[in-house]
Amino acid sequence: MSRYQEVKKQLIQCPKVWLVTGVAGFIGSNLLETLLKLNQKVVGLDNFSTGHQYNLDEVKGLVSSDEWQNFSFIEGDIRDFDTCQKAVSGVDYVLHQAALGSVPRSISNPVLTNSANITGYLNMLTAAKEELVISFTYAASSSTYGDHPALPKVEENIGNPLSPYAVTKYVNELYANVFAKTYGFKTIGLRYFNVFGKRQDPNGAYAAVIPKWTSAMIEEQDIFINGDGETSRDFCFIENVIQMNILAATAKDEVKNEVYNVAVGDRTTLNELFKAIRVSLIGNKVVVNNEPVYRDFRAGDVRHSQANIDKARGNLGYEPEFRILGGIDKAMPWYINFLTRNAD
Repeated sequence: MSRYQEVKKQLIQCPKVWLVTGVAGFIGSNLLETLLKLNQKVVGLDNFSTGHQYNLDEVKGLVSSDEWQNFSFIEGDIRDFDTCQKAVSGVDYVLHQAALGSVPRSISNPVLTNSANITGYLNMLTAAKEELVISFTYAASSSTYGDHPALPKVEENIGNPLSPYAVTKYVNELYANVFAKTYGFKTIGLRYFNVFGKRQDPNGAYAAVIPKWTSAMIEEQDIFINGDGETSRDFCFIENVIQMNILAATAKDEVKNEVYNVAVGDRTTLNELFKAIRVSLIGNKVVVNNEPVYRDFRAGDVRHSQANIDKARGNLGYEPEFRILGGIDKAMPWYINFLTRNAD
């Protein structure tokens, strides 16, 4: 039995109270679904700036009525400290996912990104510390590696940030370290690498590449590749991210006050990704005629990204269950259904 299976079994036998911030978003709603199915009590916090009510509605339809009764929702903003205090009251574990993602958005509006990702984060961290929660796990980012050239990325070696978004995520880690040293409040940061999966919004100016390209292929729109298509990323399926959040939340104190890569430990180029999405759509009987349109490299992007996941394996028992192709095939029916439903 894997460490993850052991932890899930223990949680079912001894349920806890969890707070998921950003619960109406992509990652937050997936965490909510898994926790409710494990018979956990979950408090959710969201202001719907990037999350959606339909994500919560979908989760409601996927769990039993008894499981749904274990969920309570607070509509509020992490930039309001009183709201954060209310949210953490009586909570055992915090999974802090709320943030404004996207490198391009941070470049166009660094002040807004800073207020959500630093002020909001510090509010949540402080409220959780004052409530004496058992654990605080937060969404960090692979963007923290910045211009450091080495591959694969090892947690201890980072470079200079390349965007305001990357700055905010690095500041989160700095605050976490200071809180451990100053207050003895230890946390775990999870450096996400290009997460994808169901309920990842394909619409909007800052949509992630996999849902955005899937939508474009289905709707026969242009697909733009920044640069020559040989830029590569370590794409991580949502189920791997859920595993890491649960392992981190339940980890022993001696492996806290650390950051961990959340990835697969592999690289996929944008050209390879285009072909993989196309093959998966065709396998789901969707006609695809698109060819990519190449344009200039995007400001703030790193050329290559790949994680070393040895630290997460050794300290937390992490073992990714899905690689890129398996994740795309598993997510594709949801994307097709979502896009078809919203086209009606």
